[in-house]
Amino acid sequence: MTIWESADDGFADLGSHDAFLTGPPLNTFARMRAQDPLAWSDWNGGEGYWSITRHSDIFKLNSQTDLLSSARGIRMEDQSYEEYVARRTFQETDGHDHRQVRMKVAKAFSAPVIANFENQIKQLCSDILDQALPLQTFDATKLIARELPMRMLGQILGAPEKDLPWLVEKGDALIANTDPDFTDHVLDKMKTDEYRMMPFNSPAGAELYDYARELMHEKAKAGDTDGVLHLILQPDENGESMPEQEFRNFFCLLVAAGNDTTRYSIAAGIMAMCRQSQLLQQMQQDANVWNTAPDEIIRWACPTNYFRRTAMKDFEMHGKKVREGDKVLYWFFSGNRDENAFENPAQLNLHRKPNRHLSFGQGGPHLCLGMHLARLEVRVLFQELSARINSIELAGEHRFLRSNFISGIKQLPVSVTLK
Repeated sequence: MTIWESADDGFADLGSHDAFLTGPPLNTFARMRAQDPLAWSDWNGGEGYWSITRHSDIFKLNSQTDLLSSARGIRMEDQSYEEYVARRTFQETDGHDHRQVRMKVAKAFSAPVIANFENQIKQLCSDILDQALPLQTFDATKLIARELPMRMLGQILGAPEKDLPWLVEKGDALIANTDPDFTDHVLDKMKTDEYRMMPFNSPAGAELYDYARELMHEKAKAGDTDGVLHLILQPDENGESMPEQEFRNFFCLLVAAGNDTTRYSIAAGIMAMCRQSQLLQQMQQDANVWNTAPDEIIRWACPTNYFRRTAMKDFEMHGKKVREGDKVLYWFFSGNRDENAFENPAQLNLHRKPNRHLSFGQGGPHLCLGMHLARLEVRVLFQELSARINSIELAGEHRFLRSNFISGIKQLPVSVTLK
């Protein structure tokens, strides 16, 4: 039994957010990997795009930033150069510009630094589960998966606890800006010119801009120099500091990506426990699974469906010619389901090793800064959860985000029996 069944007919419109309402179109990805691994699609939302769906192709090309660049945007939507410059974060840069920002923040997200958060994460997990599990039937996305990264976000940003629900709400409005459950400003259903200079073309970006400025002002007044925000504002070796606009874009990225991706990895892992009952027993009886389980849960969840690149010159691949300026999408979700890269990829295998999944952007310079934190949060949450329950099962229909960019289970009703 697969963990979720795909109902698409093998020819889903990958440019349509509605095509992902029941989860990523697995049959379409399988057909493309087998028959059309470099596929051109016209798109009614703008310029057409190429789709790359095989694991080996994505892994190989992801390092070739001179051929396929992030420095024209990372989502399917078209942008003018003016919009790109106003909205870009270091995710949307390559080469020196990317390394310069990355070097400033890499230490704060390094494995040794993140390891120091383990006791805090354990306490957060304990508090979260103390609230959720006694209910026995509840929405696991809302009461568990959403809560942990939200509270860790506060630790990393140094934001007041009272502000965290608002921050996560705004982060949702940014990264899930195609889902009417998360924003009134649905990207593909209204004109967005008013906010075209804001991150993700969203009014939430403007609100987060203002919040970031006020937060840093209050921190400066208090002499608070802890945390990643202070670190990235320090001058580099040339005495230059990050410009205000670049800082505010980075802040928006932290709020959105730092919360949503881990949330949806946890939600997917919980759903897998409901559909593969042996997972709970393995977690409870085999301590060795914790060396491999976090990456496998994150592989299977693959919360970011794709990242876009732009061809910097003409090249040929699979008998087709990609032109300079063409949009090229790396479908990470498809790569993580590639039968030639993973044995039985639709199943979640807690012992899977090796596991060269693509969820963190492996193979290139844009390797996810937050990967060590994501692994730690996933490991500790599932360790604590599995230690407290005898069973877990679905208690209703789960619902996915309306998004072809983020793969997320936004509603997951479950029932548990407690130890």
